[in-house]
Amino acid sequence: MSVHTASSPTLPGRLGHPDMDIKDDPRADPRMIVAMTALGMDVKPAPTPVTAATPIADLLEYCHVAEAGFDALGGVLTANTAATEGVSSTTETITGVDGNDIALYIHRPDGVDGPLPCVVHTHGGGMAILKASNPNYVKWRDDLAATGLVVIGVEFRNAGGALGPHPFPAGLNDCARAAQWAIANRESLGITKVVMSGESGGGNLAVATALKAKQDGWIDDIAGVYAQCPYVFGDYANPIPELPSLVENDGYFLDVENMGALAATYTAPGTPDMTNPLAWPMHAGHSDLAGLPPHVISVNELDPLRDEGLTYYRKLLAAGVSAVGRTVNGTCHAGDCLFLDAMPDVWNATIRDIRGFVGSL
Repeated sequence: MSVHTASSPTLPGRLGHPDMDIKDDPRADPRMIVAMTALGMDVKPAPTPVTAATPIADLLEYCHVAEAGFDALGGVLTANTAATEGVSSTTETITGVDGNDIALYIHRPDGVDGPLPCVVHTHGGGMAILKASNPNYVKWRDDLAATGLVVIGVEFRNAGGALGPHPFPAGLNDCARAAQWAIANRESLGITKVVMSGESGGGNLAVATALKAKQDGWIDDIAGVYAQCPYVFGDYANPIPELPSLVENDGYFLDVENMGALAATYTAPGTPDMTNPLAWPMHAGHSDLAGLPPHVISVNELDPLRDEGLTYYRKLLAAGVSAVGRTVNGTCHAGDCLFLDAMPDVWNATIRDIRGFVGSL
């Protein structure tokens, strides 16, 4: 069955108006649109030169180009906000399961006595591009730490870009190793519990780390998971009717065909890993999910990925997992952790929600 293509003016976004740009969608936060317009992001991007069917060598070349663009974007969108005060950071290098080095960026609030909860943060980039050392991710971890948390950013291997090419399961293995390191070093780190959190591709890795921990027998050491706009479906070259947001919000900051190309660097199209829950968690079944710790699945209203995140949330509930679904209205993909300068209240609301979730566990 194919996704609905017939339009109706009563349907939202591109479902009702196939040529609609995000700047014309009445649901969009006007502050976000001002920021997007200044960067030429308020209209559908030009067609990408690659798809999921592009040869892997060309996909990897494209990853370097895409990474450079997103590297610059992250810094621009947070450049005018003052640095976070009262937080210090250190770097630890640990050894991964493949003998590789993994840099961990450890942020903690200054002058706080006693052990604190810990968030292991896995950054976005579709598991294919970007780095935990990027300024916007440093700022995100600093702001989380300022609420009274130890926050560990994981510099995991990517499927492409400067930290590639390392397809699945390399990045997941690095994130799981980082979580296990934090758990094993609770006392020296001064932490009480470990929570996984990340956005987009990092949302995938946060939930997949929990799935892997269950599979490998150490899930009791993860207290919870907070995943933002998780990139968990995988087969973007073949969108399905159950995920109408892939049509409704296509071209709103993210392009579905482009997401399919990035996904093809992580797991090769047509291989069993395309439906492996550790690679693409939306494909997890009841037995994979039952017994997981509490989750929050936070999605963005104007995101092509919105409905896959909500599908995963509903699967968690059906498996008896304590789960909360949250939608950040008016925002594009990851809008609540991108547009700090334009919408600090939206950024801060998600920071508070993560802190409240961690404190509730």
